[in-house]
Amino acid sequence: MIHKNHQNIKEMIIGVPKEIKNNENRVALTPAGAAELVKRGHVVYVQKTGGMGSGFSDEDYIKAGAKMLPTIEDVYAKADMIMKVKEPIEQEYKLIRKGQILYTYFHFASSEGLTNAMIKSGAVCLAYETVELPDHSLPLLIPMSEVAGRMSVQEGAKYLEKTFGGHGVLLGGVAGVPPAKVLILGGGIVGTEAAKTAGGLGADVTIMDISLKRLRYLDDIMPANVKTMMSNEYNVRDMVRTHDVIVGAVLIPGTKTPKLVTRDMLPTMRPGTVMVDVAVDQGGCFETTKATTHDHPTFVIDNVIHYCVANMPGAVPRTSTLALTNATLSYAVQLANKGWKQACKDDEALLKGLNIVDGKVVYKGVAEAFNLPLVDVNTVL
Repeated sequence: MIHKNHQNIKEMIIGVPKEIKNNENRVALTPAGAAELVKRGHVVYVQKTGGMGSGFSDEDYIKAGAKMLPTIEDVYAKADMIMKVKEPIEQEYKLIRKGQILYTYFHFASSEGLTNAMIKSGAVCLAYETVELPDHSLPLLIPMSEVAGRMSVQEGAKYLEKTFGGHGVLLGGVAGVPPAKVLILGGGIVGTEAAKTAGGLGADVTIMDISLKRLRYLDDIMPANVKTMMSNEYNVRDMVRTHDVIVGAVLIPGTKTPKLVTRDMLPTMRPGTVMVDVAVDQGGCFETTKATTHDHPTFVIDNVIHYCVANMPGAVPRTSTLALTNATLSYAVQLANKGWKQACKDDEALLKGLNIVDGKVVYKGVAEAFNLPLVDVNTVL
């Protein structure tokens, strides 16, 4: 399906299916992104109404030079590279071809079924969440981490309301009444954005991390109502007893998240405490976490409300889609212009995005999660 165009760049056919995960309204490519790929000589197929959830009409894509296809089957059948937001779900597995590039969020370590299906497919699985720059930052995870971090406080504040089962506390309090207490576990992008949001709303915030260097940095930049504390089991166990909202914001790239809040801590918390697990995609950092959807976002254990929606940014798709395409497009252009092998040889960050290639696991965290053999990534290039 790859042909030469007039500029001596191989033409790649790029497919953008409509997301079918529960309440996932994001789309992997904006019309502006499609226009950038088309002007470089590539063909972009978008499934009809694929962008509607994010406020982009079919006409917007057609004006940008993309072509529309009626079904998800048509998009997978035509495309050399599939651009998505969320991992393929079971009904998509059979549509994926050997050698087809899948460029999306995968979070393999939290799903053995998905991992085995992608091994069986023979596809080239390039995961947004493990593309990593030399400074260890994750450029394709950062925009969604920013959205999810800010949303975690928004959702925590909502579920503190009595009508949602919380104990009826206003996050910022009012004159003469103390604010809610917010505990944030993890001082990375998610935790920092959560702390900024909660602090800005006037909450009494404590952010915990295992890195003293990171805590010093956060201590310098945060307002006075945001405090820092070293993260260890003793401190976590003590703090959860008195806080109204607990945000799980720990990420170890490509591997399962450590369980920082254990089952036995729940009875020590106040009834109506809200726990928001932003790390749910990687298995979650609460022992009682199980993934929920926007249709049924919460569940209650020991009078503690758990909000564990696996695609939180899907609730604000316009913001999320624009932020995501800003980050993913430059890599998509490299993949389209050069083909995946050359693009990964030329860019170390993109190389780290390779997780599964032609049935072989080439990312350490995925291999370790399910005791699978690890193949040196350089042998598949």
